[in-house]
Amino acid sequence: MSDMLRAPAEVKYAEELDWLESVDDGPKPFSWRLSPKMVRLFILGSERADGLDREIAPKWFGDRSFVERSIVTLASDRGLLLIGDPGTGKSWLAELLAAAISRNSTLVVQGTAGTTEDHIKYSWNVSMVIAKGQSRASMIPSPIMTAMEGGVIGRFEELTRATSDVQDALISILSEKYVSIPELDDDNIVFAKPGFSVIATANSRDRGVNDLSSALKRRFNFVRIPVVTNRKSEAEIVRFRTEELLRRHNIELEVPPTLLDVLLQSFADLRAASAAASGDDERLESALSTAEQIGVLEDAILHSTFFGARALTAAALAGSLVGSLARRSPEDLAILNKYWHGVIEPRSREESGEWTGFLEGGRQAIATLS
Repeated sequence: MSDMLRAPAEVKYAEELDWLESVDDGPKPFSWRLSPKMVRLFILGSERADGLDREIAPKWFGDRSFVERSIVTLASDRGLLLIGDPGTGKSWLAELLAAAISRNSTLVVQGTAGTTEDHIKYSWNVSMVIAKGQSRASMIPSPIMTAMEGGVIGRFEELTRATSDVQDALISILSEKYVSIPELDDDNIVFAKPGFSVIATANSRDRGVNDLSSALKRRFNFVRIPVVTNRKSEAEIVRFRTEELLRRHNIELEVPPTLLDVLLQSFADLRAASAAASGDDERLESALSTAEQIGVLEDAILHSTFFGARALTAAALAGSLVGSLARRSPEDLAILNKYWHGVIEPRSREESGEWTGFLEGGRQAIATLS
């Protein structure tokens, strides 16, 4: 792991997965490495009622029903589509599911405007084709085809970013469960083995980019992942990710609970203002997601560690928040300036504490960017 900038979930939690597999006596669909109950437990964490000899920490924070529906879908012959706003943990949930079920979450196709049919089927090693002709040996299988051959989970990120012809190619894979290779005379069909499925993600804000056809929608079970609005759950997510960052960088720095409350309250205020806005010019371009909160806090921690007094301050947190959310100039800066004067300033007078440093840090950051 020390040689990886970001280890996949099956590597990061390998010891835990090995242990769960060793004590798992539940029925496993197809070629699954863990039973559905253990998959859920790995993702959501253990409880005392589970009767395990060790505690399993939660890795995804959300409603249990979303995880259970996702697991049930993957045990069927339908694909799973996780859809929601940016930063709601769709990709992380998809990675955890693939890691727990297949011990391989890296068979991923990233949907973009440049994604082609080859990326989900196969391409050719040109030099081998010239030397020996077309054969299975000279074929380069896509991550999806590799998942089919292995009977494991394949992933497709940002499905609505892919063009319609790529989406159409996925329809045949999900419905027929095989890929034809017309260039070959023999051994020209790759059949999916039991256990194969596809987890796709889609950004609900990308609606209208490349809408999914009704035929493709029928091949998926939809699980909509909402924005986390529960204050306790959001705090757990931010704390969990921040602790990972501190461990990865070997940083010994405390995040005061009062500063975490300031961050959570600020995002709650800005979301409320965005929901009440009458036009796009009155809304921040940011989705104000939990993932963006984590990014703001990580930025403040690293800045404080490398350039500050090795202590997280309210001023550093405010500067990070303004710098991260002020993407459009002058629109976003005007919105943040209005928020700082209309909300943070009176709150600083009434409650003082960390809000005073937060007020000054935000004012300085806005003035610097204006």
